[in-house]
Amino acid sequence: MSGYNTRVEYRGSAYIVQTQDKGLAAQYVESLIYKSGKLLTSKKTFYTSSLSSPGVKAIIEQMMESQHKKILEEIVEGKFD
Repeated sequence: MSGYNTRVEYRGSAYIVQTQDKGLAAQYVESLIYKSGKLLTSKKTFYTSSLSSPGVKAIIEQMMESQHKKILEEIVEGKFD
């Protein structure tokens, strides 16, 4: 599965958010948040409970998209200032 990589300029700083599925062995989606090239934090969301679902790939894709968008919103709300 591919991931998401977005650069956002906010209040003179460059933020980069990278989100990807770490795979069925790890069973989580991870987002890394960088500010001016330095890692600020990461966010993991586990999808272990969805593994038996018939549409698990679509569920994981939706989780990645939702998590990525939420972090971008938090950046422009000033959460990472």
